[in-house]
Amino acid sequence: MKNEVQQLNAKTSMEDFISDRSMMREPLLGTSKGGLRTLPFILANEAFEKAASYGLLPNMILYLMGGYGMELATGSNFIFFLSAATNLTPVIGAFLADSFVGRFWMIGFGSIISFLGMILLWLTAIIPGARPCDESGSECTSWNIFQFTLLASSFALMSIGAGGIRSSSLAFGADQLLTRDDLGNAGILERFFNWYYFAASAAVVVALTLVVYIQEQFGWKVGFGVPVMLMLLSSLSFFLASPFYVKLKAKAGSFVSFAQVLIASWRKRSLHLSESADEVYYPKKGSRPTRPSDKLRFLNKACIVGNAQEELTPDGNASDPWRLCTIDQVEELKALIKVIPMWSTGVVMSVTISQTTFPVLQAGSMDRHIISYFEVPAGSFATFTIISILLWIGTYDRIIIPLAARIMGKPARLSVRKRMGIGLILSSMSMVVCAIIEGVRRETAIKEGFSDDPKGVTDMSAYWLLIHHMVSGMAEALFAVGQNEFFYSEFPKSMASVATNLYGVGMSVASLIASLIMSSIDSITSRDGKESWVSSNINKAHFDYYYWFLAGLSIVNFFYYLLCSRAYGPSLGEQNRFWDDEEIVNE
Repeated sequence: MKNEVQQLNAKTSMEDFISDRSMMREPLLGTSKGGLRTLPFILANEAFEKAASYGLLPNMILYLMGGYGMELATGSNFIFFLSAATNLTPVIGAFLADSFVGRFWMIGFGSIISFLGMILLWLTAIIPGARPCDESGSECTSWNIFQFTLLASSFALMSIGAGGIRSSSLAFGADQLLTRDDLGNAGILERFFNWYYFAASAAVVVALTLVVYIQEQFGWKVGFGVPVMLMLLSSLSFFLASPFYVKLKAKAGSFVSFAQVLIASWRKRSLHLSESADEVYYPKKGSRPTRPSDKLRFLNKACIVGNAQEELTPDGNASDPWRLCTIDQVEELKALIKVIPMWSTGVVMSVTISQTTFPVLQAGSMDRHIISYFEVPAGSFATFTIISILLWIGTYDRIIIPLAARIMGKPARLSVRKRMGIGLILSSMSMVVCAIIEGVRRETAIKEGFSDDPKGVTDMSAYWLLIHHMVSGMAEALFAVGQNEFFYSEFPKSMASVATNLYGVGMSVASLIASLIMSSIDSITSRDGKESWVSSNINKAHFDYYYWFLAGLSIVNFFYYLLCSRAYGPSLGEQNRFWDDEEIVNE
């Protein structure tokens, strides 16, 4: 969900989104399908899915440790893999939806698969013998094939289903509005974007509060049954409006275009690149003839017309798009390759964001009472990060920037790269705060006699953790939103879907790296019979050392970001874009 909040505030103009030609494959004037009446069903599908899936995550580590007897490191790895798959599958889903099956069928497939996955997870809680541990979690046996397969299958289906829905839901909703009647009214589309992200944000808040509270108060059978019902409502709400949807046909998008450039340049690898202007390049129809850039010149072979009679049809089109590509295709791939180092700087920050299991255990071992008879569920503390993101974005955009402009007497705004850099600094600070608080919490637990009781609750207030959540939220609001804005501004309009999915790919990679880091630390620090830094007994473990390690890694990543930013050179916003010619012609 954080990914979606960040994309919302990247502030891509609606005009840019509308001009994406892939969204207007068929003339829709006069059709009785689509329109505003379909949007409540699409929003309900997305909101119920978010509430169901995010409601399962916060307490999942407790379920794996209590129901399956997993060590903390093992259970965390399961969750890291789930997060990696859930962030990666939307990329695959977007490719399949755009190129083969279409968005409607992709969302429908994802809804059904997610529903089946949640049913399987629910069955692990209600079928006797489906888990290796008893109800109390005190007696556990070894896993058997049935138990492992049931759990792994539920995780896999939920990841695949979430990818199907999230890859296409926003674009499918926009499809319903992009008729010829609506093209001149960007306000309708903008209102849909706003309502889409409002529904998604509200759903996650409900998941992290109400659903988590039900799990803690009524147990796993009821707690997992609620997401099943929510996912059922999600599926039904989507399919009920099926007769009214606009269902655009699939057409090859950027992913296929990139593959065509790579294959075409490989097939022409023996072609000699001349330093003179003798080469004839294949331009996109409607754009001015030009030359590709000199960077990554080996890719230029893909757009060189070697033999016009063989490579071009009589009407001037490429006879084989896997052998001859347009200059625009080549430059789009170059833009993606060029941005990869800058993209990689966000992976380490995403590693710190993905640390969701340890804060739940920390909060669970601290005093969470607001009043004497009510305490905030440990899994609900993640809500404060989301609240911090929204508060910071609103404060920055509505208070800080206007105030700075008034003081300076001219428009004032931090550049995208400065925001990203400040975000990385704040991310490292959030890990420092975590390390300090955890060190104090551990000492307090030992002093109060809980060294051998990881479930013991100390007198230390859990609301000290809010410092971490607030700083972490500010870091995400600055870096992640800035990075998405950077992607949008650096890529041509035709690559909007690629820009949207890059952050999710980074989160997926980060989850795998986080798993590797934790497994390595667990293995190294537990040698010679020592207690692991990430032991299941959090009072004997040293999460504070683990957080200090992540803080150091974040600081190193900040200096790596400075190098990448300097090597990148001026942004396209500071110079004429390669694809400006196309925009001028089309205008």
